[in-house]
Amino acid sequence: METKCCDNLLGISWVDSGWVPILNPGNVLDYFSERSNPFYDRTCNNEVVKMQRLTLEHLNQMVGVEYILLHAQEPILYIIRKQQRQSPTQVIPLADYYIIAGVVYQAPDLGTVISSRALSAVHGIQSAFDEAMSYCRYHPSKGYWWHFKDQEEREKVKPKTKKKEEPSSLFQRHRVDTLLLDLRSKFPPTFYQPKPGDKPIPVEVKKEPEPPAETVRQEEREPATKSSAPAPPSKPPPEKRARLQ
Repeated sequence: METKCCDNLLGISWVDSGWVPILNPGNVLDYFSERSNPFYDRTCNNEVVKMQRLTLEHLNQMVGVEYILLHAQEPILYIIRKQQRQSPTQVIPLADYYIIAGVVYQAPDLGTVISSRALSAVHGIQSAFDEAMSYCRYHPSKGYWWHFKDQEEREKVKPKTKKKEEPSSLFQRHRVDTLLLDLRSKFPPTFYQPKPGDKPIPVEVKKEPEPPAETVRQEEREPATKSSAPAPPSKPPPEKRARLQ
């Protein structure tokens, strides 16, 4: 025998393993009326009929709480109803209990089902919002964006596509060609490659022939001779004559 209990009857279950192999529609109410069953009310009319050793047909002639077998699907499912009898033809359902493979559960009412479904939906929505907020990023210069966990992995797997370069304008091409020609004239290449893949060949730069040493010496002497030549005599200043009185 096994009993699982908590404060709410909707969260408990009860089973007696000794009865499970022999359960049938004829003895399922006796199984349900076991004293260890927390769902069974000892003050019901079923106890009165049992103590007086009467048949269950006498329940229709009594007033009060009673248990009946509402549905049976052998050998796995049985449904028992707790109801308040007011007359032989008038009853008020109070609760339903279903027995699956010998385990007894209380069926929830409509309000409990709606409340549970609403709570589950709210919990799922809240979890979705929390997960969405964990992917949200913000930077003052960039603003808001989404950063997912598998984004980096997808970027690694995804082949990188080269960005298309914008075509240059005619002015840009002319300006660049001018600068390249200017640089080439200032800094001529020392190597050139006849074909792609060939070994570069050094460029022979023609040097101007140096003048002979005698010419250089003669040019050095000429300015020295010119500089040593005496300058023409300058005229003396005119003499001052005595003023006549």
